[in-house]
Amino acid sequence: MNLERLEKLESTFNKLGEFLINKLGNGEYLSIELSSEKTQFVRFNRAKVRQTGLVADGNVKLSLIAHQRTAFITFPFTGDLNIDQENALESLEYLRKEISQLPEDPYIILPENKGTTREVYLGKLLDPATVVETILPGAKDVDMTGLYTSGQVIRGNANSTGQSHWFATDSFCLDYSLITPTEKAVKGIFSGQKWDNEKYENQLKNSKNQLLALNTPPKQIKPGEYRTYLAPAATADLLGMLSWGAISESSLRQGGSALRKLKEGQTLSSKLSLQENFSQGTVPRFNEYGEIAPDILPIITKGNLVNTLINSRTAAEYNIKANGANLSESLRSPELAAGTLSSNEILETLDTGLYLSNLHYLNWSDRTGGRITGMTRYACFWVENGEIVAPIKDLRFDESLYRFWGENLEALTNFQEFIPETNTYGKRSLGGCLVPGMLVNDFQFTL
Repeated sequence: MNLERLEKLESTFNKLGEFLINKLGNGEYLSIELSSEKTQFVRFNRAKVRQTGLVADGNVKLSLIAHQRTAFITFPFTGDLNIDQENALESLEYLRKEISQLPEDPYIILPENKGTTREVYLGKLLDPATVVETILPGAKDVDMTGLYTSGQVIRGNANSTGQSHWFATDSFCLDYSLITPTEKAVKGIFSGQKWDNEKYENQLKNSKNQLLALNTPPKQIKPGEYRTYLAPAATADLLGMLSWGAISESSLRQGGSALRKLKEGQTLSSKLSLQENFSQGTVPRFNEYGEIAPDILPIITKGNLVNTLINSRTAAEYNIKANGANLSESLRSPELAAGTLSSNEILETLDTGLYLSNLHYLNWSDRTGGRITGMTRYACFWVENGEIVAPIKDLRFDESLYRFWGENLEALTNFQEFIPETNTYGKRSLGGCLVPGMLVNDFQFTL
């Protein structure tokens, strides 16, 4: 991390906030959000560099609140105070013209000062000049396709009541696939805040071993219920569905939540515990309002729903207490607790069934019933007597979370993997989930 650059950007952001707040009139409130990054990216195809570059980008979002109305606008953040002040003042004047045309908001949230935070996480990233020579040698004998992103990501938040937050972190992500001549693939993600070459080489070796297993003819699996192991990446895909109309208090109150039965007293397996864990420093604790979530927020404890995600708008609407959730009341830093199944016991304990490395195309088939549908993807195998026999042709599943996280959950692995958010649409995403693999009985496949 370039500390000199970081301090300059922080100073510019703070001065920009002071400048704007001094321009406010009576009855006007302002919230200021910053997203900024300096990212190296390298795109690989057939284990060769196809595109490379450096992105330095930033945006400021202004939200003006006045007369029970809110309007917002986004403009580029350059780090040059004079330019940013000019753009900010022009944006503020635009908001003043727009806000009078908007309807009143009965659940409007006025800015508050609930304290100031500053979190800076220094990493140990690859020198940009050494990225290619570090990543590609281990993949010279395979068709490797993927994207490497690395650098500094910043989030800032301030408001007209004096509250201020600053978050900066170094991080990298190598999102790759190894592809066979028959166009089958093994997917892998290697990420973190500190590059570890030994871990990278071990992961690449494991991916290559899976690639060899894909060379045998695929096995057609008939629809039915199968004993199934879901690797951490597949578990993460299922966990991510909770952010789409499940863990949100608003969804529960409106009757559309997939966890409605838990609210009514039904339980999941006692092996299952889920919490929001911000202590790892992969994502800021503050939300769009600048409100701070607790370091640890238990959500499901030993199968029992103990908390939902509640933002201030939902709290105002239903007269309840908020807990720092974001606007969408979605998971930002979830951790699914580990179990007791060790990595060298997975195939033996599975015995005969399916080994799923990845899933895709997930959706709710019956949201209020907690049913999820999706497809298998990449390195998925048929296992017999504790041995991988053959890759499988893609299958569609349709299964209830009340079964695979309930009575059919046999075991969770004693290790967890961090599965990062890999979105780069508009900007690099932050955060991810920390999850184990899981062994499930009678997982239901329909096609």
